[in-house]
Amino acid sequence: MNNAIRLLLFVFVAFSFRSFGQSTSEKLKREQARLERKISDTKLLLSKSQSATASSLNELKVIENQIAYREQLLKNYDNQIRGAELTVQSKEQQIALLNEKINRLKRQYAELLIYAYKHRNKYGKMMYVFSSGSYFEAVKRSKYLERISEIQQKQFLAIQQNQALIKEEIEAIEKEKEYKVAVIRQKSEEKAAIESDRKKQELVYQKFKEEESVLLSLLAEEQKKKEILKNRINAAIRKEIAAAEARRKAAEAKRLAAEAEKAKNSPDVVATKPAPAFSETKEAAKLSASFEGNKGKLPWPVDKGSITEKFGKNPHPTLKNVTTNNRGIDISSPKNAQVRCVFEGEVTSVLNIPGAGKVVIIKHGNYRTVYSNLQDTYVTSGMKIGTKKVIGSLLSDSKQNMSIAHFEIHHVVGSSVTCLNPSLWVKH
Repeated sequence: MNNAIRLLLFVFVAFSFRSFGQSTSEKLKREQARLERKISDTKLLLSKSQSATASSLNELKVIENQIAYREQLLKNYDNQIRGAELTVQSKEQQIALLNEKINRLKRQYAELLIYAYKHRNKYGKMMYVFSSGSYFEAVKRSKYLERISEIQQKQFLAIQQNQALIKEEIEAIEKEKEYKVAVIRQKSEEKAAIESDRKKQELVYQKFKEEESVLLSLLAEEQKKKEILKNRINAAIRKEIAAAEARRKAAEAKRLAAEAEKAKNSPDVVATKPAPAFSETKEAAKLSASFEGNKGKLPWPVDKGSITEKFGKNPHPTLKNVTTNNRGIDISSPKNAQVRCVFEGEVTSVLNIPGAGKVVIIKHGNYRTVYSNLQDTYVTSGMKIGTKKVIGSLLSDSKQNMSIAHFEIHHVVGSSVTCLNPSLWVKH
């Protein structure tokens, strides 16, 4: 009984470990595929950039991203190798337990054969039955012989099944070992690639360290552009809010005037109270809820790219103690890449800002997405647009072979507007 309980417990634990191991392994492989896509994107950007006559700060940021992705991939490989080792250990333990079970079954089978031999009748099985003293004893002896035969057959089949299981486990171990060797080889290749990236990074870094005065001047210029962009976007959103409120007030005044006229003619009619300011329509509320429900799942505003400036404060890649403040995220993309809407909505503004290209603002209920640094736009104010629909193409610098998409998300509550971190909303 104790052996049976031990066997059932072993089978349960082995199955649970296998299910957990498979789930973890699949998760690691999905993460590996995601990181490989990221590395592929950064490699594409760098290959295009290398054909330019001069490197850019943007290139330095892309190299930093590539090194970070490769380091994450190395950790992923380490986890996969460790997982493979644990799987092999688990399967070796399963094989040891199966061998122990087979040996036990063989001993029981041998004892059964010896017992059957010792208690055989000299006249053979049929004579053993026919020599019975009565019909009922003959039936009993016949059933006894059948039972002995069944037990022998079951023991033999159990041995065969466990031997087949051992063969399967050994084959699985061999596959796991081959997989581990392949992952170790990939890890070695990634380490070499990281070293190559670091050398490239150092060369670009030294180049810009020699031009600090130029960089400070460029930074001051960029800050001015950012301030102009911020003010224009804020003004556009506030203008839109004011226009919406003016329309609401006009509609409310018209409704109240109609009710007053009706009350004048029908004294029993009671006038209703004015609607609260900035009340959302049912359609807008539904769109807001849908947008919120897709937090972390929104597509990127460009098909390929790498985030080279995050939301909030960012340290300058070469200037010490210098930071920049970003109201959105900057995504380095292939030159003149097309920009797409991340969620269905209505275009509320198309702005043209000297030095900063064109800007498109799209309304999603009480949320706004902002797409800046556009060269061409394919939409107009008031246009309804769907998810992933192209709204324009990015500006390009003649000195660089990359374009930068600037993307912001704003939350509007009444007359208050808050900038949100787009990295938390787009899918990674």
